[in-house]
Amino acid sequence: MPAIAVVTGAARGLGRTIAAALAGRGYQVLLTDVDVAGAEVAAGVIGKGAWAMAQDVRDRASHAAIAAAAAARGTVEVWVNNAGILHVGPGWETTEAEIRRMVDVNLLGVIWGSQTAVGVMRQGGHLINIASLSSIVPAPGFAVYGATKHAVLGYSLALEGDLRRARIPIKVAAICPDAVETDMVKNVAHHTASDVLFSAGKMLTADQVAAAVIAELDQHRLVRILPQARAALVHALRPFPDVGLRLLERFAALGARRKSKHVS
Repeated sequence: MPAIAVVTGAARGLGRTIAAALAGRGYQVLLTDVDVAGAEVAAGVIGKGAWAMAQDVRDRASHAAIAAAAAARGTVEVWVNNAGILHVGPGWETTEAEIRRMVDVNLLGVIWGSQTAVGVMRQGGHLINIASLSSIVPAPGFAVYGATKHAVLGYSLALEGDLRRARIPIKVAAICPDAVETDMVKNVAHHTASDVLFSAGKMLTADQVAAAVIAELDQHRLVRILPQARAALVHALRPFPDVGLRLLERFAALGARRKSKHVS
């Protein structure tokens, strides 16, 4: 039976690029998205047996339907919880609707997807959750988004422990990228809270993050920080959040000066 991979939020951007990379690796990929038309176009471009289904990851039952469709085609070996949304601004200004949507998509969508993936991949496989650098360091302007990504990281690590204890051969990884040059980032570029996203000399590309997903298939790591050049700094700052906040203010000022180079 063919090897199947599932990628959520795959109509465009990072999810679409991950799906294409997995197809290149030999998987038949099921692309899911609330924009099913976009996912169908992406699947058609990718080819190699890729197909698409409509899914709102906030709907717990939708994950079971996706798993059943994937299992009907072959053996599900990879599940990537990629779907996510971003709102920026001071933490006290985030609206109730924005908070609920980020928590439902970014966190509960990952939990529902992970639970379902474990059920359909009990023979073994890779469960990959797209987290963020804001899972690890403080992220002013991204308080709720960062909270959801902190939770994704914590959940992923604990889930790996549960699977090991139960001797279920599924490997869980959290990919924690810095800002990625996608529409999600461009859509918040007008807000000063997004300045820190533009502090790097060059943003990550979707291809770089997809390459980290493929690398996970060959060598398991619980956490992958991108770019690797920032990993040492991130780990050094974790015990000193006050220092991290002061440093991030400098990054934000630098980002404000560089923003025009990234936004048309």
